[in-house]
Amino acid sequence: MKRSLYSETIDNFLSTSNDELLGSLIKNYAFPMDVSQKNAWIREFSILKNSLQAFKGNIYLEYAIPRMGKFIDALLLINHVIFILEFKVGESSFNKNSIEQVWDYALDLNNFHDTSQNKLITPVVIATESKVSTFEVHSTKQIQSIIEPIHTNGLNLESIIHSTISSTKGEVIIPSVWENGKYSPTPTIIEAAKSLYFNHSVENISRTDSDAKNISITSNFISSIVLNSKKNNKKSICFVTGVPGAGKTLVGLDIATRYIDSSSDMHGVYLSGNGTLVDVLREALIRDKYLRDKEYGTPQTKGKISGEVKSFIQNVHNFRDEYLNDTINPPFDHITIFDEAQRAWSLEQTSKFMKEKRSKTDFNQSEPEFLISCMDRHKDWAVVVCLVG
Repeated sequence: MKRSLYSETIDNFLSTSNDELLGSLIKNYAFPMDVSQKNAWIREFSILKNSLQAFKGNIYLEYAIPRMGKFIDALLLINHVIFILEFKVGESSFNKNSIEQVWDYALDLNNFHDTSQNKLITPVVIATESKVSTFEVHSTKQIQSIIEPIHTNGLNLESIIHSTISSTKGEVIIPSVWENGKYSPTPTIIEAAKSLYFNHSVENISRTDSDAKNISITSNFISSIVLNSKKNNKKSICFVTGVPGAGKTLVGLDIATRYIDSSSDMHGVYLSGNGTLVDVLREALIRDKYLRDKEYGTPQTKGKISGEVKSFIQNVHNFRDEYLNDTINPPFDHITIFDEAQRAWSLEQTSKFMKEKRSKTDFNQSEPEFLISCMDRHKDWAVVVCLVG
């Protein structure tokens, strides 16, 4: 399964010219290209080639974290360690956003990528113009399998890698196995998401003037379809319609979180192509959880809480791209809720995007058709809920 724009053994990377490396990245890059991005990549190649001469392993450039919509600049598999490298070319300081960014990548791999779970993850921020020359390697207090983010200008990256490997222990990572890892939230993340949502006042997420009784009736009816589908190994699709403000989003969130179960196959996820809506819903839950934990004397970082929210509120385009990449496996979730389904791309829009941005010239499905076909990969049962209107 190919998640990165470039992946190779470190030996092959070292013997490949910068022009060839640049060509590989540009060919597969799905975003507008500018000179600054090209120059940043060339600087990355230089730092990496100077730092990796003594190591065996694999390298992945622009690695996409499953269903998170985020790309890691460079990821290394060396011995028993996963190194996450975030390059800040031209920067001389390590700002809070850069540190949170690389920490977030580490959390997402640990929480949602099944072959990264329980592996030692080392996040590194590389501000190329900084004067940092010393570093420490030690696990975080929150998650023992993640090293505290390390700061460097890149000149001592070889020492960082060597020190991390020699001072820690773990089972050697097999690249071919790791590469085939799928999106799969950890049981602890799923349980935390359940607790987070059910302890939260749904009115604070999205206020509505609709009759709460109607929302409850709708949710309960869809729930009965879910249970019947599982019991009889059936695949079902539901359409929930209503004017704006009728409470469709609340119904979708309720169904998604009603079926987050780490002990069975009953997993639900709420999907929306409205990036702003996804961000607002996530932030509302994160802030509420953060303040409640602080009030109760059990504070957590927003980064850790964020992982819990991401398990059941996601961007539908990231979901789509994950299963474009993985053409065989069914989604982790048996229950998917597609919000604002009426805004999903038509056949013409989807085909044009796939041809121009994903190099898929023979794609002939609209976005809803593809998403439903992904759910149809389940051999037993599945439920699709489309919120329309």
